[in-house]
Amino acid sequence: MRILLTNDDGIHAEGLVALETIARALSDDVWISAPEYEQSGAGRALTLSDPVRVRELDPRRFAVTGTPTDCVMLAVRELIPGSKPDLVLSGVNRGANLAEDVTMSGTVAGALEAMALGIPGIALSQAFWPDRGGKGYEPAEEFGPGIIKRLVELGWPADVVMNINFPSSPVDVITEVEVTRQTFRDAHVRHAEKRTDLRERDYYWMGFKGEPSKPAPGTDLLAIYEGRISVTPLHIDLTHHETVHRLKGVLGGVPPRA
Repeated sequence: MRILLTNDDGIHAEGLVALETIARALSDDVWISAPEYEQSGAGRALTLSDPVRVRELDPRRFAVTGTPTDCVMLAVRELIPGSKPDLVLSGVNRGANLAEDVTMSGTVAGALEAMALGIPGIALSQAFWPDRGGKGYEPAEEFGPGIIKRLVELGWPADVVMNINFPSSPVDVITEVEVTRQTFRDAHVRHAEKRTDLRERDYYWMGFKGEPSKPAPGTDLLAIYEGRISVTPLHIDLTHHETVHRLKGVLGGVPPRA
């Protein structure tokens, strides 16, 4: 099995080292195409206004001055000779990608670009909550190969990617994996912190507050809160079908005029 690895934390990220460990437990045909610089929060951005440059660090390892989407597209179309990858793994992200975060996640975007190119894609993220007693990427490294192998055996629809999140817990207390649905937080965790530089000019750091939500059973958030591994099938059809059906009877036909 030919596996392509990418991420949004950058080519030198510890999580990419963990992902390579996971991939090499499954195959010896592993390729890496990852951003030269961190691209967290880049979502599905494609670089259109600047040139994208590629450095070959080692055979089968490339650093790309672009987004995770750029990395996957270039690897599949230009950088990997011969047959295209059988699987794309994106991550292991430092921090969970849950709830509405998946829409801005560069990690998830790497898997989505694989899907767009006709390749199964899996995003992997590791929660980091120091008070839970977890040790870095150990949960992802311990359980990732087995979960990925099982998912590949089972298969999934061509328009779906898998989003795996590992809890920040010691490996010996993680006893369950749950197939979950994406949820939305009932707390606003994104915020901007205003600061002043040495020239007395204001600037902002964008970030997240650690305020917990109260998620429903069966959701990705609750699984991670309660120490389970979360596996969420995602797709990019953003159509709200219930509203489509509701509006067809009252808005379809001749367009209304003011």
